[in-house]
Formats: sequence, C-alpha cells, structure tokens
Amino acid sequence: MTLPQHLPPQIRERTVSKARTLIEALPFMREHFGKAIVVKYGGAAMEQAGLARPFAEDVSLLLQAGIRPVIVHGGGPQVTHYSTRLGIETTFVDGLRVTDTETLDVATMVLAGKVSTEIVAAMNANGVAAVGLSGVDGGLLLARKRSAPDLGFVGEVVRVNAEIVRTLLDRRFVPVVASIAVDEQGQSYNVNADAVASEIAVALGAEKLVFISDVPGLIGPSGDLLSELGARDCRDLLALGGVVEGGMIPKLESAVRALDAGVGRVHLVDGRVEHSLVLELFTPEGVGTMIAPDAPGPEEERP
Repeated sequence: MTLPQHLPPQIRERTVSKARTLIEALPFMREHFGKAIVVKYGGAAMEQAGLARPFAEDVSLLLQAGIRPVIVHGGGPQVTHYSTRLGIETTFVDGLRVTDTETLDVATMVLAGKVSTEIVAAMNANGVAAVGLSGVDGGLLLARKRSAPDLGFVGEVVRVNAEIVRTLLDRRFVPVVASIAVDEQGQSYNVNADAVASEIAVALGAEKLVFISDVPGLIGPSGDLLSELGARDCRDLLALGGVVEGGMIPKLESAVRALDAGVGRVHLVDGRVEHSLVLELFTPEGVGTMIAPDAPGPEEERP
C-alpha cells in the first residue's frame, strides 16, 4: 500500500492500522457472505446501558457484508421485573420460567410488546430495516405444551414456518422474533428464547447460531473460560452435576440440538463487550466460546 509521503508519520501509521484491520476481517466476511446467522439477544445483555447502539451497528455491518441476520430476543429480567411489580411470584426450574396464566400475560406483553418494540426501534435508528414478530405471527412458531417437567404454559417448538423469515430476509429486512409461540388450538406458550433461536437456525439451515448474554462464555469445571469445544464436550458438561447451571443449561442443550441438525457453529458471546458480535465473527481470536460439530469417528467416516 502506497501512502502520500506528506502525511505526518502518526497519521500514516493509524491509517495503515485501520486498513490492516479491514483486510484481516475480509476472509471472515467472505466465509459468511450470503449465509443466515441467527443471533439470540439475551435479556440480561439488553439491560446494559449504552450497548443497544453498538449491537445495532454490528447487525448493520453484517447486512452490509452480505450476511442475512435473524434476531431472536429474550427478556427474562424484564419479565421478572414487571411480574414483581404486579405481585406475581417468579419461579425457575433448570433455567426455565414456571408460567401460569398471569405470568403468560406478562411475558406476552413484555416480550412481544415492549422489548420487541425497543429492539426494532434501536435497529431502525441505526439504519437497519427491522421487523418485529412473535411466533404467533403467520404461524411462525407452532408449539406444544412441554410435558416434563410441567411448567404451566411453557411450550416447545414443533415446527417453524421458515418461509416467513426467508421472505423478509430476501427483501433485506431483519426479523426480530419474540419467543411466544402458539399451538394448533390457538393457545399461546412462553418458549425459552435459546430453544427458539436454535429451532429457527435449524429451519433456515443457518451457518451460525450466536448466543449473546451477560457472561464471558462457557466456564469449565476448573473455572476457566472454554474458548472452543465440541458438541460431545457439551453433553459431557451437562451430565456433570453442578458445572452447568441456570440459564446456561438451555443454551448448551439448544447448541447441541442445532449442531446435530447441521448448523455450522454455535458461539457464546459476552454482550457486555462493545461490538462483541463483530469481534466474534470477524476476528481470528473471537471473544467468547465457539462450539463446533463433533468430528466423525472411524466407524462414521465414509470409505
């Protein structure tokens, strides 16, 4: 690269540094070009002041790089907040919210109303044409009641109408999906957003599934951040008592489900870090945990 020699040395160095950063990101942009990437935007990460704009900027950059992003959002802390204000007790079992009729009403209002509107508004303010949806819209997410354990109106996704999402993506809109689903009788259910993100990623044949929350990534038994592991490692960690707890349980279960169904990679990213989505996808080091499919064993390999 040739630069005008009349520029002060410090400007030349800064300019070259910026150019090198862009060039280093180019292979990753090429890798993801034209691919769908599903991003689960966690409720706790969304509460951090000042981070809505950097996240929207990251999504805008993905669009400009030819990537097809889909946002699935949580909102657990917000649902808990408004439930408490209304005098409704909150109970969790293995990271899943027990949902009676009153809690379902709160979850629907908060997730499909307040939270969805705020995310879409932040996206639109940063040049991203976002469209808010819930699983009820167009029958996007068909659910059934989760049977074991019985958590009330907590559902699990049995079918995704991916055509709705593809239609929006083809027109360069960014779908923003709230994790409320409906069964064939029209009954609504609160569905874990991690599981929703996983099922949408599977239905789209997504290249990657990214979980953005308020933790650095997956912490191993020794207390250290695990930067890379396989699906089998996740199963082993889930089987160990006391290692994976709370909200990380559905994340790892959803990660394994996505990888087993053909999603290329799953990433666990700390949303408290500005531009963590871009750092994870467009730099060789990343900023969280990457989970890859297991390599086939000798008995699984083709001759």
